[in-house]
Amino acid sequence: MTETDDADEERLTYAETGVDIEASEDATAALLEAFGSNLRTEYAGLLDIGDRYLALATDGVGTKLLVAEAIADFSTIGIDCIAMNANDLVAAGVEPVAFVDYLAVDDPDEELTNEIGEGLAVGLEQADLTMLGGETAVMPEVVTGFDLAGTCVGLAEKGDIFEGEAQVGDVLVGFPSNGIHSNGLTLAREAVTRDHEYTDEFPLGPERTIGEELLRPTRIYTDLLEPMRVHGVHAAAHVTGGGWTNLLRMGDYEYVIDEPLPAQPIFEFVQDAGNVTADEMHRTFNMGTGFVVALPEDGAKDLAADTDGRIIGHVTEGNSVEIRGLSLS
Repeated sequence: MTETDDADEERLTYAETGVDIEASEDATAALLEAFGSNLRTEYAGLLDIGDRYLALATDGVGTKLLVAEAIADFSTIGIDCIAMNANDLVAAGVEPVAFVDYLAVDDPDEELTNEIGEGLAVGLEQADLTMLGGETAVMPEVVTGFDLAGTCVGLAEKGDIFEGEAQVGDVLVGFPSNGIHSNGLTLAREAVTRDHEYTDEFPLGPERTIGEELLRPTRIYTDLLEPMRVHGVHAAAHVTGGGWTNLLRMGDYEYVIDEPLPAQPIFEFVQDAGNVTADEMHRTFNMGTGFVVALPEDGAKDLAADTDGRIIGHVTEGNSVEIRGLSLS
């Protein structure tokens, strides 16, 4: 990543583009307090059904939809919708088994819904999920354009749920992302459209447009669930909204990232285009790593050998994430 020193160019932050992570977390906490939620994990709600847990996660695609709308390419956002939900269940140690979608539109559009359906079908296959149904709502006075969200249901034996808490001495294994995934697009969109169009050629990669690069679908991590269980993962972090601070959801420790995975060129492009600080980039985006787990050293070596993961750091006493010269808390 580069850090521009051009004082004449306004620096972009996620909050200034309209998304305040702290305010969002406070609002969510107030909502949970209002109805007395008893969430059992950081990523999914669990219902005790005897010898197993039934788990639910729900999420949407966010303002990535606006990029799809701008270049009229809706073929991959269904994958994002599946991924954002299924990955949260995986982070809890739960096997995703079924999905329902919710599509709200201001005006029915057969081409739009067909392309979204194609993406959902690809995501279902990648995650090995069954679609149980869904809802398409036409609400012209409520929605401008469209919105896509979904809910994923999973099942887990009680002994299969991750502890959810890292331990001092644990080793961190990181797994590559596919790019920006489905978080931080409000900041990314504002940055890249300062001096470019979505249809401009992406200057730091293969022959594709900026819009196509932003639309790379979120990676689905369900294939990691079994090896993570086998090798004794204590806790996992799905690196989504809040960027690398998501690691703090594995407990109040210091997560030292000695050897981070490389960040894809899209992150350098967003940082330079928006004059975004390195700190803000790491608090907003996955920066090349979409999933991180904490586990004992022996298991970490085996897990990395059995997957495309790599040992990226370790856990010690403290309360921060130390990465690329930054200290995030």
